[in-house]
Amino acid sequence: MLLAHLLLPQRLQQVAAVTSRLSSACRGQGRLQAHSMPWISSREASSLPPTIIEELLSRCVPPLPPYETKDKTPPPPEPQSLHFMQQYGSLDAGRRAALLAELAAGYGVDHAQVTELSEKLVQDQQKRDLGTVLQVEDRLRYYLTPQYKGLFCHISKLEGGVKFLVDLRADIIESMASKMADGPHIREMNGVLRSMLSEWFSVGFLHLERITWQSPCDVLQKISEYEAVHPVRNWTDMKRRVGPYRRCFAFTHSAMPGEPLIVLHVALMQHITGNVQTIVKETPPSEIEDGNKIQSAIFYSISSTQQGLQGVELGNYLIKRVVKELQVEFPQISAFSSLSPIPGFTKWLLGTLNSQTKESGRMELFLESECKVISDITGSPAAEALKRLLANNEWMRSERLVKALEDPMMRLCAWYLYGEKHRGFALNPVANFHLQNGAVMWRLNWMADTSPRGATSSCGMMVNYRYFLENTSANSSNYLRMKYIEASEQVLSLVSQFKKNSKL
Repeated sequence: MLLAHLLLPQRLQQVAAVTSRLSSACRGQGRLQAHSMPWISSREASSLPPTIIEELLSRCVPPLPPYETKDKTPPPPEPQSLHFMQQYGSLDAGRRAALLAELAAGYGVDHAQVTELSEKLVQDQQKRDLGTVLQVEDRLRYYLTPQYKGLFCHISKLEGGVKFLVDLRADIIESMASKMADGPHIREMNGVLRSMLSEWFSVGFLHLERITWQSPCDVLQKISEYEAVHPVRNWTDMKRRVGPYRRCFAFTHSAMPGEPLIVLHVALMQHITGNVQTIVKETPPSEIEDGNKIQSAIFYSISSTQQGLQGVELGNYLIKRVVKELQVEFPQISAFSSLSPIPGFTKWLLGTLNSQTKESGRMELFLESECKVISDITGSPAAEALKRLLANNEWMRSERLVKALEDPMMRLCAWYLYGEKHRGFALNPVANFHLQNGAVMWRLNWMADTSPRGATSSCGMMVNYRYFLENTSANSSNYLRMKYIEASEQVLSLVSQFKKNSKL
């Protein structure tokens, strides 16, 4: 402790020298990074000790005003919040995690005050003095506000402040995932900031934009870079995805101009396709759209672009808004469906295979006849062959293996989507998303995505979640309340085959 006090003046001089060179606020729209601020060296940015972090927070985090003067207390000076943004943007990932941990733990709720008010509330309730009870409740509600929330509120009012907070929450999520910052305080701060962002990004504040080839070049570039489901190969590919028989929509927010928040790609087709190559690779029939050939709208990609908005409901509202837009433009459309990837299936299957062979020494997911065919083709025991085949995409080049694996893979995947659960809901995140929206698990498609990504994540399979608009509300309610999955006869038949022929 004594050594820290002796070194503190020296460190303060060091930080003062760095801070004096911060001549203007960073008002950019991108993630704040040290390399975007050339007047700070990376060494200076990453060497701030814990005492300096505490000094920064004590200067920049406004105190929670007393309850009696909460409506009369002036806001902190704007440079105070700007200074926090500048200093935070100059730190490396490790120092950011340390600062966030200290902010969450040291500038949260005043627990002593909350305890005192809680005891007083219990006493007043026993006296049955309603007026006093309501007053104490209001005071308690006020003191349950974390101190750092005031800092977030002030930052949100600055130019670029909302984007800064979205990126800051992304840092919180990454810090918790990497365990650089973890514990109840940081988790609470994550929840507080998520709630704030949920209010700021509620559907009434969002703008629906159709993206076309005439959209600003930087917007097209961002959408290309953000595409998480089917990567855009080049500008020709991007032009195709916003051209005839295709639609691309995005939600934007006035506080983050030029920044798409979530993007939905739609293919306008005659029938519900079960193969993504027909969408992303094949050229549309002509440059002029023929309404007679547009009977179905296929949602083939939906990508969230901001990690900091994780847990903020955007996708559900985007699909609903897009459906309304398409109904106005193409009243003849009779079918709305997704063509969705199945991330996690291959990983689940490999894990199940390894577990079975380790515990019982044999594999019970496949029939003996199926195992024999696989062994005959590969020349090795079925379990070993399957583990090797699933680790690469070579099996897709063999017509015999593609045919031999179709039946068992289809029933296993159907079970994975329909039967594997997390807290009663579908384990697969994409399935859970569409089922929450009220879609039906409609059709499982074999060899629907033979790209390396599709083969690796789901053995080339994809699934259509169909939106029967008249039933979506009831389906969503049944799923959320009773965890009931609405599925087609094809899916239920495959699930029945799994129960009959496979054992977990």
